[in-house]
Amino acid sequence: MIPSIPQSRFHKGVYAGYITLFFIYLSAPLIVVGVFAFNDSLFPSMPWEGGTLAWFFGNEAPYIGIFNDSKLLGSVGVSAFVAFWVTLLSVTVGTCNAFLFERAQFPGKNLLYVVALSPLVIPGVILGISILVFSNAIANGIEDTIGWDLEFLRPGLFLVILGQFAFVTTITTLVISARLRKFDVSLEEAALNLGATRRAALWTVTIPFLKPALVGAGIVAFLMSFENFNTTLMLVGSDAPLTIAMFDRLKQGSTPVLNALSLLLMVVSGGLALLSVFVQRDKNPD
Repeated sequence: MIPSIPQSRFHKGVYAGYITLFFIYLSAPLIVVGVFAFNDSLFPSMPWEGGTLAWFFGNEAPYIGIFNDSKLLGSVGVSAFVAFWVTLLSVTVGTCNAFLFERAQFPGKNLLYVVALSPLVIPGVILGISILVFSNAIANGIEDTIGWDLEFLRPGLFLVILGQFAFVTTITTLVISARLRKFDVSLEEAALNLGATRRAALWTVTIPFLKPALVGAGIVAFLMSFENFNTTLMLVGSDAPLTIAMFDRLKQGSTPVLNALSLLLMVVSGGLALLSVFVQRDKNPD
């Protein structure tokens, strides 16, 4: 609806109803998951058996809470480890890509830009399978030729990080490029005229301007890595990240402990998302 165009009361009511139904559609599954995290039942479904915190803090079977479930907590640690490296690599490379595409001029720039962003439109499963086949082909070729068994090229955390990095970097590149595009290059030139080296001008003028985008891109990268499933499923080894561990647990039979874990993830993810919005909005120039 365009505010500047006059609308009848009927159309305004229909639009308000649509918005209301849309948000109910989005929030209802999350609310149900959150509510059943407190249900005093062995099954995450109706009827309501009463409230309990056992699925968070319980330590006696069958009420083993998330904070006493060593396997799920271990998978959270694995996901955090993967997300840390994916975030570090993707923000670093995304920053370099932003300067390359926004500052440099060279033949084939547009083609390279399309190639750099292509992982965005490639399904995660296809991306994971492609990386797995490619890495295994290299590992098998080296092993057959010189007898070296390169375990890091087999399914495991290295390939998980590599696979997630391949598409998360496209997001960080877009976020940082959008911010860099607004930068006034004359500020760098002024610093150079005052005697600063190019590196000093970069670190004292340009990077502080990019800080909100760097923080926002880092938060987005961490969240995307932490919740990724499709690509991770194709590349995971014995150390399962959280999404894979939850999938395996669901195959054995769901319990409200997964609801409790999901609720915690929603709270943390929502907090980080709000922080990202706050940081970028607060630091944007007028």
